[in-house]
Amino acid sequence: MNEPKTIDQIDDQAALRLMLDIQLRAVSAVGDALGSIAKAAQALARALSNGHRLIYVGAGSSGLIAIQDGAELPGTFGIDPQRIVFLTAGGIDAVHNLIGGVEDDTETAKREIEALGPLAGDIVIALSASGSTPYTVAAAKAAKASGAVIIGIANKAPSPLLEMADIAIAALSGPEAVEGSTRMAAGTAQKCVLGLLSTLANTRLGHVYQGLMVNVRADNAKLKLRAEAIVARVAGVNPIDAKPSLAACEQDVKAAILLASGAASVDAARSLIALEKGQLKNALQRLKS
Repeated sequence: MNEPKTIDQIDDQAALRLMLDIQLRAVSAVGDALGSIAKAAQALARALSNGHRLIYVGAGSSGLIAIQDGAELPGTFGIDPQRIVFLTAGGIDAVHNLIGGVEDDTETAKREIEALGPLAGDIVIALSASGSTPYTVAAAKAAKASGAVIIGIANKAPSPLLEMADIAIAALSGPEAVEGSTRMAAGTAQKCVLGLLSTLANTRLGHVYQGLMVNVRADNAKLKLRAEAIVARVAGVNPIDAKPSLAACEQDVKAAILLASGAASVDAARSLIALEKGQLKNALQRLKS
């Protein structure tokens, strides 16, 4: 029986098709973990709503994927950057030069966790394609001992990371196009899991309304225009009229929506948001009642 040909043994289009099929299979595998992802999103939403931290832990490609997910949260959903922590093997300043040996450094992992102080109530999202990366597993164990809730994401099961995690997410992405590299199938699955998890958590926190990112941090020209469009659409006003509301609310989109919808003042708008714990839908209903 002939062995299947690998990407270096076939023409360009066939190689690309094979790699694409592997990516699609990896994303499809995430579907089997939706229940665990939902549970993780609920835990993350609770932690963030109570002022706790989100700590990402990973090594190599997994660390890079974690940084990408977390780095997008402040701008997209308005999460305070000071509440997001990244621990990567070798340090975040060295992500441009991924040295494999640092993945085995368990002592540094423990020290980095200890340096964060008590972790009770915090969430740790730990990623490892194999589920056995020494740095990642050691950091997760130390964080758990310090009181953190551990969300473990791995592409192999059973594995040490999934076995010790409070919430285990197994994204069984299967063989890679390049054996031994996890930057494609496993990486694609991890990216998908993190995107689903963090987006659902922020949705439950009220940072998404009618499919719009109503907690966006509008800190550049493009996002200021987007914020104006969001306020206009939700409040049912002209975009030109949305701009003064945003200015009065210092670019706080939720408050600006309430102000444009009839709130008596900026303070009244902000009080409604606080009263409803950030849930714009409930604040609008209270305003109109």
